[in-house]
Amino acid sequence: MRRRVVITGMGVVTPLGSTVAELFTSQIEGRTAVGPITRFDARTFPTTFASEVKDFDLGKFIRNAERYHNCGLNTQFALAAARHALEDANLLDAGKGDRSRMGVYLGSGEGSDEFPALVRGLAHASTPGSQAVNAGEFVNVMLKWMNGPRESEQEMFTPAGHLAGVFALEGPNQACQTACAASSQAIGEALDIIRVGEADVMVAGGSHSMIHPLGVTGFNRLTALSQRNESPCTASRPFDRERDGFVIGEGAGLVVLEELEHAKKRGATIYAELTGYGTTADAYRMTDPHPQGRGAIRCMNDALRDASLKPTDIGYINAHGTSTQANDSTETAAIKGVFGEYAKSVPVSSSKSMLGHLIAAAGVVELVISVVALRRGIVPPTINYGTPDPECDLDYVPNVAREVRFRHVLSNSFGFGGQNIALIASRFSE
Repeated sequence: MRRRVVITGMGVVTPLGSTVAELFTSQIEGRTAVGPITRFDARTFPTTFASEVKDFDLGKFIRNAERYHNCGLNTQFALAAARHALEDANLLDAGKGDRSRMGVYLGSGEGSDEFPALVRGLAHASTPGSQAVNAGEFVNVMLKWMNGPRESEQEMFTPAGHLAGVFALEGPNQACQTACAASSQAIGEALDIIRVGEADVMVAGGSHSMIHPLGVTGFNRLTALSQRNESPCTASRPFDRERDGFVIGEGAGLVVLEELEHAKKRGATIYAELTGYGTTADAYRMTDPHPQGRGAIRCMNDALRDASLKPTDIGYINAHGTSTQANDSTETAAIKGVFGEYAKSVPVSSSKSMLGHLIAAAGVVELVISVVALRRGIVPPTINYGTPDPECDLDYVPNVAREVRFRHVLSNSFGFGGQNIALIASRFSE
């Protein structure tokens, strides 16, 4: 029999708060984190707003924080979230447990200021009036970063490596870079690592920050971002007919996954059991989902099969729900393809309506929200929902949170490149 895996710790850094309690309260109350960009002067950009983490200070989370100030926000957010998650699981002390059986699986993404020289060079190309960086310059900058002297030793390591070093996690250390699905994929792969016995504890999730000129320009050129500059607070409107793109956000989330008997032996608090994981690829286009949602359908079905559940066992779906035309209609069609007539009965909502899209950190933060919803029996709403779309005709819990008792929750993450991840968390039972 494969080993059962439970969630014993959770930590977040988000635009809606840097504790799980603060994040969930904001979600239930329908508060938005979206506002004008303050990180740089964005007045000349097609999109002038984002969902930023404000007043972040790594020193509030770890000792010797000054050692990591040359790292990008990817690493800093991840360190802070991991600290909260390990403290929550009562595993922060490096003397607790066999650290060789504790590992890291982190999802992160391109475009962060983890690569200072590269980002500075390409961000310059996004400045109005500047000339574009040509291919030769791009390659030179990239090769210089990979092979030349670093500005500091911190630039030599990945965020996953930093987590291992700071928190003495000596087991498997891995990372993935699958865009908007990265943190969910990291959790799913960490789940399997524990199931087969390669580790007893995995700190898994993701971190991302792309709120800089390069990130905003890139998504603008892909026509993916909302340009509702006159009303930023209402710009993220998943499943609404008037949606015009997602709102870029940033942050991190880490969960402590633990083999059940290991958790019970040390008296750990068990928040939920991670029971299902599905992963597929659309193999279609780099930026658009398959129009019939074929990969998403197989992904959700695989997660249900992995969890030995029927579609009607799912009591809530935390949707990927980006607020783009293509994603929302395709995800709706995919849910119908999996759940049939029951699709009209199950509550579906999008945390991104309030948080914006945290890119590589989105999936884990949404899983954390889903787990708290499971425990408390209340699901967050989809805010800014006012104009129904005939192609999006499910129960999106519009604008007001709802009390719902359920045993199993499905969380979807669909990334650029056609990466599909579905996770199922269940109320723990012996």
